[in-house]
Amino acid sequence: MQAFVTGAAGFIGSNLVDHLLRAGHSVVGFDNFSTGQLEFLNEALGVSGFRLERGDLLDRKCLAVAMQGSQVVFHFAANADVRFGLEHSRKDLEQNTIATWNVLEAMRANQVPRIVFSSTGSIYGEPNVFPTPEDAPFPVQTSLYGASKLAAESLITAYSEGFGIESYIFRFVSILGERYSHGHVFDFCRQLRAHPERLEVLGNGLQKKSYLYVQDCIAAIMTALAKADKRVNIFNLGLDQYCQVNDSIGWISEFLGVQPEICYSGGERGWVGDSPFILLDCRRIRNLGWEPRLSIQQGIIRTLEFLQSNEWVFDRRPSG
Repeated sequence: MQAFVTGAAGFIGSNLVDHLLRAGHSVVGFDNFSTGQLEFLNEALGVSGFRLERGDLLDRKCLAVAMQGSQVVFHFAANADVRFGLEHSRKDLEQNTIATWNVLEAMRANQVPRIVFSSTGSIYGEPNVFPTPEDAPFPVQTSLYGASKLAAESLITAYSEGFGIESYIFRFVSILGERYSHGHVFDFCRQLRAHPERLEVLGNGLQKKSYLYVQDCIAAIMTALAKADKRVNIFNLGLDQYCQVNDSIGWISEFLGVQPEICYSGGERGWVGDSPFILLDCRRIRNLGWEPRLSIQQGIIRTLEFLQSNEWVFDRRPSG
């Protein structure tokens, strides 16, 4: 098949591109390189079945032309800057919700029958049920990022019902692994490279989070594509475990060989929209036969190994 991947030069998108090419599919990668890195596509650029299209998802005409001939869309491009969402409130609307509508319109114009969408566990806000299932009570939204992703989900399901598109929606916990360049492991590493004697931590360090290794995430997506059989398929993706931020600090410090003084900002949330406890019920995807390979600690170590071998990534990401 010909797959169309938005956010192809991003963390998850580039790993997905490599997986699809190794499986023998042809891939069109679409990215505006606002945060994506061309180096993440080095392997793909050497494969004859790969074509890279530089473009913006807000340019619907460009998007529709690039998508011609595709059989499935993997929509992974997004603004994932949860922490600073309130400082640029239009960005989530444009890059997550409107961009998704543009993708759906381009699919309709090209009669592409299937879409895979990277949503987020943030759409559950701060739930009362743990582990949180896909059919949890409709949540109060706590971040513009989560709200924009939930709006995108709604558009996708409406297009599925209205135009017969098959949809696969994945609500992720935070993803870790090779090419990771955004999130707490990255931020802590950057701090400790600059001043190994001190680490500033948002919140109280007691926030409880679940994480998933990127290759386990991709394996789950491909399992669902092969086995799920509904018009609209919604899956949580994560582990049946969580760690505290303090646990993560300990693993990172041990790996780097440092013993920093920990300076907490205080409070149970790092910022507005930072849920203090994230743990998703993933029985639905497990019932299709998927099992993750790496634990949270192992995923963090793989991430640290990547960052240690690719220090150039730190120079590409602005501090914030």
